[in-house]
Amino acid sequence: MPVSYENSKVIFEGIKAAGIKSVSALPETWLGLLLQRAEDDPDIDLIQVAKEEEAIGIAAGAYFAGEPHVLLMQNHGFLAAINGVVSLAQLYGIPLCMLIAFRGHWGEPYPWHTRGGIITEEVLRALSIPFELARDPDKVAQQISEAYTFSQSSLSPVALLLTRDLMED
Repeated sequence: MPVSYENSKVIFEGIKAAGIKSVSALPETWLGLLLQRAEDDPDIDLIQVAKEEEAIGIAAGAYFAGEPHVLLMQNHGFLAAINGVVSLAQLYGIPLCMLIAFRGHWGEPYPWHTRGGIITEEVLRALSIPFELARDPDKVAQQISEAYTFSQSSLSPVALLLTRDLMED
């Protein structure tokens, strides 16, 4: 299934409407169209990373500099970045708004994604990270805004899981 061009546009517009000025990300199939939009938009700074854990440090720096920032990553990237989430963001009360491509869930055709998909929600719960699933393009902009606001008011990581229903046509 191809990535949804229209829903990627809606998600990107939701990021901008939330007042986000910078995005850190590692390229990933479902996020490719979002990253292209960010790269082409002069109002958004796209910071591409080699490892998702780098994005945690970048998001912390953006927070201390007063720059509204979100992280775009796949759930396997989130799992790889847990040390930074726990040892930096949670320990020091640094807000992280993570938009996570939720691979390996219902309908996943690729076995290399399924283990991460099976455990993502339980890991978020175990780390006491609030999360919601984004399925509806008509609601995702509001969910992004609310996730960003909640990360700021709670001084903690939050996650919005971008599901297959939203990301694929």
